[in-house]
Amino acid sequence: MTEPKNIASLDLAEFHAADDGKVRWLGAFFSYGGAGSSHSATIYFAIAPGERLGRHTDTVEETQFIAGGSGELLLDDGNRPVATGDVVVLPEGAWHDLANTGSEPLQVIGFFSGPAVNQHWDDVMLPPNSHVTGSPNAPAS
Repeated sequence: MTEPKNIASLDLAEFHAADDGKVRWLGAFFSYGGAGSSHSATIYFAIAPGERLGRHTDTVEETQFIAGGSGELLLDDGNRPVATGDVVVLPEGAWHDLANTGSEPLQVIGFFSGPAVNQHWDDVMLPPNSHVTGSPNAPAS
């Protein structure tokens, strides 16, 4: 077991799309395989009002807890509103995006069902100037 970590103690990095000014967010992993956990990974991210996460898939199942704010979950089969306290389960490989439609930051904690995860984005993400991002322990793919 690791010591509790607070969102305020995370060293958040900014990510944004190379060609879409609305895709911009801050985030950091709380834990991942070999760093605070063995069989899962956990990320915190925040999206400013009017911006969005970016359309992508994950290499493992993700459960998102909406910790603050409101927005819209964008899925291939339609959009769904989300608000503080909501939980969403996203199957491995499901294309999804999350847009902040509110007036305060949309804050999310994502729980991944594996110790490493890669996200495959429609857009080139900066950093790392790639269509793929992931937990620090995820193999490049």
